Amino acid sequence: MAASSQAVNKAIQLILAIVIVGLGYFLYESITEPYEAVERQREVTRLTRERMQQVRGALSTYRQEHDRFPSSLDSLHYFVLTDSLILAKADSIFGAGFRSDSLIYSPRTGKKFEYALNDTSSVNIYLLSDPDSNDRIGSLTPDVTLLNAASWE
Repeated sequence: MAASSQAVNKAIQLILAIVIVGLGYFLYESITEPYEAVERQREVTRLTRERMQQVRGALSTYRQEHDRFPSSLDSLHYFVLTDSLILAKADSIFGAGFRSDSLIYSPRTGKKFEYALNDTSSVNIYLLSDPDSNDRIGSLTPDVTLLNAASWE
C-alpha cells in the first residue's frame, strides 16, 4: 500500500512540475510579447520617419535645381531616378542603404506618402504626411518657419 501511495505522490509531483513550467512559460510570454510589439512599432516609426526625411532631402534638392517643389511625389520619384547628381551622391544625401524604388512609400504599410503643394502664395510650401500616422513634414499654411519642419522634431 505504501508503494502505491508513494507512486501517486510522485505522479502528482510530476504533474505539478509540468503545470508550474507551463504557467511559467505562459507568464514569460505574456510579459515579453507586448514589449516586443512595442519595440516593433517603435522600429517601424523610426523607419517611417527616416524615409520621410529622405523625401524631405529629395524635395530640397529638387527645389534647389528647379526653384520650385515638384507637383507630385511621382515627379519627385522620377527626378531621383534620373538625376545623375543625386544617383552619384545618394549615400551622402539620403544616408547609407538608400533604395530609390521605395522612396515615396511608407514602411508602415507600403502606402504612398500623402503630398500636397501650395504654390499659390508668395511662399512655395508643401505638406508631406504618413497616411497611417500623424507624422508630417511641412505645412500648407504660408509660414516659412514650418517649411521643412517635422512634427516629431
